[in-house]
Amino acid sequence: MNVVMIIPTGIGCKIGGHCGDATPAAKLLASCCDKLLIHPNVVNASDLNEMPDNCLYIEGSILNRFLQGGIYLQEVYSNHVLVVINPIDESDPVSVKGMTDAVNAVSAARATMGLSAEIVELAYPLRLIAKMEDGIATGDVFGWRELVAQVAEYDFDALAIATKITVSDEVMIDYYREGGVNPVGGVEALASKLIAGALNKPVAHGPVEYSLENFSKILSPAIAVEAVTDNFIHCILKGLHKAPRLNIEHGMHVDEIDYLVSPFGCWGVPHKACVQRGIPIIVVEDNDTVCHDKYPEGAKLIFVKNYLEAVGYLKAVQTGVDPLTVSRPLSYTSVYRAKRVKVD
Repeated sequence: MNVVMIIPTGIGCKIGGHCGDATPAAKLLASCCDKLLIHPNVVNASDLNEMPDNCLYIEGSILNRFLQGGIYLQEVYSNHVLVVINPIDESDPVSVKGMTDAVNAVSAARATMGLSAEIVELAYPLRLIAKMEDGIATGDVFGWRELVAQVAEYDFDALAIATKITVSDEVMIDYYREGGVNPVGGVEALASKLIAGALNKPVAHGPVEYSLENFSKILSPAIAVEAVTDNFIHCILKGLHKAPRLNIEHGMHVDEIDYLVSPFGCWGVPHKACVQRGIPIIVVEDNDTVCHDKYPEGAKLIFVKNYLEAVGYLKAVQTGVDPLTVSRPLSYTSVYRAKRVKVD
């Protein structure tokens, strides 16, 4: 059984809307799948990436294209990862520290993961500016075309982007204290989509120079990982190490997908693609969002309370048990229909 799990970025998902806090649910779902297809937002958690070995780490827009049937996904043993960082300002200690941290992070991944990687300094800075619109995280991306043109000169399989996200300290402090929608996820997703679409290669972004100076508070467990490091490179290196490559002829095809698992309240490209393909969608009601999208009539929707029930549903199907037989009392009238008798 192959399952796709999505946690859309920037819409305040109760589970997975922060930084890698959907990983326990992903690990549980992966335990009853041959392959669990995820996007970086599901498991990226600064220094941590605890995704199971049977997860396929796929940039969000590439996952959409896969579900639409436009590409195949080719599994690999490993990728050569190109890591790009913004230009270094030798007069700025923060910029120099960011470069040092990036080099040390990649070196650590080479020594512990056996990762094949190299670092390139961009000639033109990539600027990500986070903002909120109608309660949803989004932003502006500048310099991505110049990035694409520069990296086209290199031979690599996957691209890791380690650059700063511009967001005010006040916004981040409010988020740390009050929770809600992660303010930086939306612009990250936008940058990854633009760059991955241009390169046709696996892409992931990890912010650097991220920590708040002199901020020391005990945070909610779902947010805590965002405050324990100054750069988020390790999680994307782990994900990109074996991320599937795009292929137009062979590999895994959308026809091999059995279910999509989604938070409640959102409806977008992956959902519509699954409806067109007849792929059932499991909607997790406890994982609510700030969205209030309507579900179309005729879609194959299975509503479950939480991820535990989602796993139970999948296990029932795998076991050959009708999920309805273990979730509610049965009656003969649910399966018996009286025959119509024609009278002359």
